[in-house]
Amino acid sequence: MQRRHLLAAAAAAASLPGVARAAWPADRPVQVFVPGPPGGGMDILARAVLPHLQRRLTGVNFVVINRATAAGQQAFEGIAQAAPDGYTIGAAQTPNSVTLPIERQVRYRVQDFTFLGNVIEDPCGLWVRADSPIRNAQDLVRAARERPGQVTVGTAGVGTDDHLLILGIQEATGVEFAHVPFNGTPPIVTNLLSRSIEVGSFNMSEGRTLMADGSLRGIAQGGPSRWEGTGEVPTLREQGFDVLQGSTRGLVAPPNLPAEFRDRLRAAVTATNADPEWQREAERLNLPLRPMTAEAQEELFLSEDRRLRALWARRPWRE
Repeated sequence: MQRRHLLAAAAAAASLPGVARAAWPADRPVQVFVPGPPGGGMDILARAVLPHLQRRLTGVNFVVINRATAAGQQAFEGIAQAAPDGYTIGAAQTPNSVTLPIERQVRYRVQDFTFLGNVIEDPCGLWVRADSPIRNAQDLVRAARERPGQVTVGTAGVGTDDHLLILGIQEATGVEFAHVPFNGTPPIVTNLLSRSIEVGSFNMSEGRTLMADGSLRGIAQGGPSRWEGTGEVPTLREQGFDVLQGSTRGLVAPPNLPAEFRDRLRAAVTATNADPEWQREAERLNLPLRPMTAEAQEELFLSEDRRLRALWARRPWRE
């Protein structure tokens, strides 16, 4: 009887306006798994956006954990296998998180993530040296027709968004490029500038500074419309090729995250996406914004899963 009275009194006290419940989570930081190295695109996104989320989540402190090995597989598995207790979230992007389960055995399913909201989408781009005779996408396809399998195009690796852009162009036009995979974007740029390869495929934000200083020229971007940061570069669709590809990046959490945590995190992402201060910071960091609700983010990831599985069935991208 005494225990029942104590429980009833505690519940009544918690409901009083002047009594605050313990802040979540008060005892330890929330770990954020990032599928990339420090200084990489996913790392920059996470470290830039998390302080804005933190201001909207009383008592929450984030700590970034970089898991760059196995093309980000360890990061996605870490998110998927974590306890759904509010102490683990992660950064995820399509196509990378989507292609890995298609290519190999992994311990996660994209369909099982708790989606929190998307933040940016960095369109893929095609880049040449400033003095290259290739001036646009039509020139590139023409060169590939004249020299089948000989026009060298560097990407950040097999199955990356950069590579999928090239596969999309090949499928749309019937041409074949000489694919040269590298470990990330910096070696693509180095080899492009040293004339070891003719074309580089990497995200528009990564080439913006090199285009501004006159080192490289963008010949096409893979978004549905031109990103304002590189507004002088036409899209592939504008040039007659129905090819879309980019890196869509946002935040996810473990499967079955309770609504108590899920809804607060989603609200923080939504509020941050609408914050002019964040928008100015994203522009300063060359981050092309594409805010999405958690529902829209989930729909995108799952539609990409269907699309890329169909592509794999037609043309596996192992090389």
